[in-house]
Amino acid sequence: MKTKPPGCFLAALILFVLLSNLTPVVSAQTGSAEKGVSPHLAAEFIHSVLLADRTIYSEYIVERLSNTIGLNADENWREKETLMLPAQFLSHSAKLSNKQNTGMSYRLMSLWPINKNNGPVSEFEKEGLKKILNANKTSYSKIINTDGKLFYEVVYPDLAVTNSCVQCHNNHPESPKKDFKVGDVMGGIHIKLALGNSGDKLQGSGHKLAHKVVANYVHSILESDRTIYSKFIVNRLQNKNVLFASENWWEDNALLLPAQFLLNASGVIKNFSLGLDFRLISLWPVNPHNGPANEFERAGLESVLATPEKPYFGKIKIGDKEYFQAVYSDRAVTPTCVSCHNEHPNSQKHDFKMNDVMGGIVVTLPMH
Repeated sequence: MKTKPPGCFLAALILFVLLSNLTPVVSAQTGSAEKGVSPHLAAEFIHSVLLADRTIYSEYIVERLSNTIGLNADENWREKETLMLPAQFLSHSAKLSNKQNTGMSYRLMSLWPINKNNGPVSEFEKEGLKKILNANKTSYSKIINTDGKLFYEVVYPDLAVTNSCVQCHNNHPESPKKDFKVGDVMGGIHIKLALGNSGDKLQGSGHKLAHKVVANYVHSILESDRTIYSKFIVNRLQNKNVLFASENWWEDNALLLPAQFLLNASGVIKNFSLGLDFRLISLWPVNPHNGPANEFERAGLESVLATPEKPYFGKIKIGDKEYFQAVYSDRAVTPTCVSCHNEHPNSQKHDFKMNDVMGGIVVTLPMH
């Protein structure tokens, strides 16, 4: 008997209603004095996005499709025409994101890596992996001075969230540890943020990161995960007639559409109560709920359509609280994206081409 997926769709609907009441308080691209975001909170934002996307991929894709249609994930996913492992999904995304030179990098590592390249490479990483084995330790962080440059480094525990994770590691011939259980710490996610030179003047009472910089971090992960999912999961498996994406993915035992992947991840993010939100919007939405919610978002979409490489920044207000908002271009990265939108009966535009701007990704951060 099928069970319903978690309430991400409800969370997304609530988010849409909230965003519909946003009021821009400063025009985009204008300068203003910002208190900034602490490295700790920036890392919390980053980790929450990684965890949300990892949860969607592990539970909604790998675990569900293994149980329903017997499509398993495998480390030799290219040759076997199947799904990549959750660890490989994060690894591929990290490589793509880290190349963007945003000042942020992340990777998966372990004291018991199957791939030796995923072991700790510094004393801090070794120390962090040991510290997070404590069930009460949610993270371990330090500011590291490397040749006069300061970095905020933090290690979060990476848990075995599904039976697939446990079975893969326990049964793998190269695994140094074969007694994992669901809920065990299997390794860690290492996040590294550049803080500047050790001689730089500090903002306020400590190191702060501009909201624009932190929004770029979040977008870098979203764009990388979205690209990996679109290219190496949806487009590849559809081209090989292995499995297709469907709007009715739950009922059809199919892949989520890339837009649904991001939508469901944004629902998971709500559970962390950090004030971070992200969503997809478009001037030509297939789903009318994904249109611009206000004049700020419409102006942002028009801006990134004209200059795709330049995000649109500004502030908004929800009630008496101020938020920083950024709109980034969302491009057609695969032929599947193009054909899905061009052929959909509810699409308002039917002439998209590869690399066209199809809409935008909106990232919203609280102004602390």
